[in-house]
Amino acid sequence: MQNIIEPFKNAMLDSIGSAPETIIGDGKLHRFKIEGKLTAWYSLHLDGVAAGAFGDWKQGVKECWKMTGTFKKLTGAEKQAFAIERQRQAEQRKAEEKTRHNAAIQKAAYIWSRSTPVINHQYLSKKRVQAHNVRSYRGSLVVPLYDEAGLLVSIQFIGDDGTKRMMKGGKAQGACCFIGDATDLTRDKPILICEGWATGASLYQEAGHFTIVAFSAGNLTAIAIQTRKRHQANEIIICGDNDESGVGQKAARSAALAIGGKYILPPTVGHDWNDSINMEVVL
Repeated sequence: MQNIIEPFKNAMLDSIGSAPETIIGDGKLHRFKIEGKLTAWYSLHLDGVAAGAFGDWKQGVKECWKMTGTFKKLTGAEKQAFAIERQRQAEQRKAEEKTRHNAAIQKAAYIWSRSTPVINHQYLSKKRVQAHNVRSYRGSLVVPLYDEAGLLVSIQFIGDDGTKRMMKGGKAQGACCFIGDATDLTRDKPILICEGWATGASLYQEAGHFTIVAFSAGNLTAIAIQTRKRHQANEIIICGDNDESGVGQKAARSAALAIGGKYILPPTVGHDWNDSINMEVVL
């Protein structure tokens, strides 16, 4: 297996300048950080002739890769051994992930219980929004992330300068936070879903509709599906980012299609809804 993974890793290093220490050849999409930003990804298939793809959204790079050379056809016993090993690795990763998430849940509860109401914060002033559901901890805003069952599973920290950092080990995929309360969840009012917290705060302040923050473009569809299950009668509007890269637009469209809802975008390229609120479009 290593004689496949090493060439794949070298191709990544040559193309995007970075590669994760451990490469998982399960055919699934895996993301990793470059210069502290979770912008890079890869997918590697080891069945048959090994092949995969990788890229970096920030650099605008996407490449396909295929193992070259002469290959011996695997015997039935080799295929079975390969499948068993892959299953073992998958179970091990799942167990390790569960351990990390459980530790993060305890840490999130500890931090949240010791955080305090926000009196003033430079980030809130810059974004022209109120504190809503966030608190303060050691000078940073703390934004809660809840899973589908309503359990606090992680925290996002936002500094004075707008730097955002997710708590290490916390669950982000399928987790979200809410702006608004039960009185905003009447059947005749739409529910808004967006990427960032400040974007959600702006939408809620302008429209008064219950707003759900997914925290990333890649999480919009999962949160949209969860929301549709809980609120089948409400109209759900995906309020996407109008990214120069096109990532936000594509993610918003996909999320809307997944639930039979609709999506809207700010009129200006490069803006989110905190940058350019246009509630005539929202409503």
